[in-house]
Amino acid sequence: MMRRYVTEKNLLREVTDFRPGAWVNLVNPSLEECLLVAREFQVDIADIRAALDDEESSRVDVSNDYTLILFDIPSIEYRHKREAYTTIPLGLIFAGDTLISVCAEDTPVLKSFADNMVKEFSTKKQIRFIYQIFLRTCMLYQSYLRIVDRRRKEIEEHIGGDTEDVDLIDLHELESNLVYFDTSLRANKMVLERLVRYSKIKKYPEDQELLEDVVVENQQAIEMTQIYRDIIKGTRELLSAVIDNRLNTAMKYLASITIVMAIPTIISGIYGMNVDEKWMPLANTPFGFGIICLITLGLCLIVIRILRKRKML
Repeated sequence: MMRRYVTEKNLLREVTDFRPGAWVNLVNPSLEECLLVAREFQVDIADIRAALDDEESSRVDVSNDYTLILFDIPSIEYRHKREAYTTIPLGLIFAGDTLISVCAEDTPVLKSFADNMVKEFSTKKQIRFIYQIFLRTCMLYQSYLRIVDRRRKEIEEHIGGDTEDVDLIDLHELESNLVYFDTSLRANKMVLERLVRYSKIKKYPEDQELLEDVVVENQQAIEMTQIYRDIIKGTRELLSAVIDNRLNTAMKYLASITIVMAIPTIISGIYGMNVDEKWMPLANTPFGFGIICLITLGLCLIVIRILRKRKML
C-alpha cells in the first residue's frame, strides 16, 4: 500500500501525486509500487525493498542521489498463542526534497504522524521529520518495556501461591522479548552515532538538539532493557527455586509417610509368617492382638515425633 502526504498550514493531508516536500509512506508495498517509486526518485529498488527483509541489518548509506537509513522498530506478534514483542526494520529514504518510508506492516511509529498526533511536524522538513520518527521509536520501545515489566510483576505476585510451570514459560517469553529489544536498540545506537558524525546530512541547530534528545532516549531504552533483563533473570531463578523447593518438600513428606507406614507393615508381616503360634510373642495372651496394635501405634508415634524434631514432617 502506498500513500502520499503533505503538510499545509500545520495539517497533514493525503495527496494523489508526487510533489516536492511530500512524504511517501509504503506499507508492505507490492513490487509494482516499489518500481514506481524507484523510477520516480531514481532510487535503487533493492534499497526500497531492504526494509521488507526481517533479517536486514540497521545501517546508514549516504550517496550523491539519496540517503538510506535503516533501523529497527518494535512490533507486536503472537508466539505460542501469546502476545509478544519483536522488532522489524523501518527504512527511510531521503531523496531530494521527499522522504520515503518503507515498512512491512503498519506501525504505531508512523501512524501517529499520519493521524496528526505529532506537534510541530512538517513533511517539508525532512531531516527533522527523520529525527522525530527516531524519537517516536524510542518512546514506543520504552512503552513496551514498561508493559513487559508490568507482566513480570504480575508473575511475581503468584510466587509462593499458585505458582505453575506456565509462569516459567511466560518469563522466558518476556526475556526473549528483551533480547530482541536489546539487540535492535544497540544497532539503532550505531545508526544514531553515524548520523551525528555524517556531515553530508545537513542539520539545523534545532535539528541537532532533537538528535541529541534521540540519542539520550535511545540510551535510556537500552539501560531499561538491561535492567529489566537482570530483574527477569532473578525472578526466573527465584521461581525455579520455589518450584524445586516444593518438589523437595513433597518428596520429604512422602518419604516420612513411607517410614511411618513401614512399622505396621513389618510387624504384621512377621506375625503373618507360617510358623507355630507358640513361638509368636503374645500369641496366647488375652487381648494379645490389641496389645500388639497398641505397641505398633506407640512405635509409629515415636517415629513421627522424631521426624518432626528433624523437621521432616
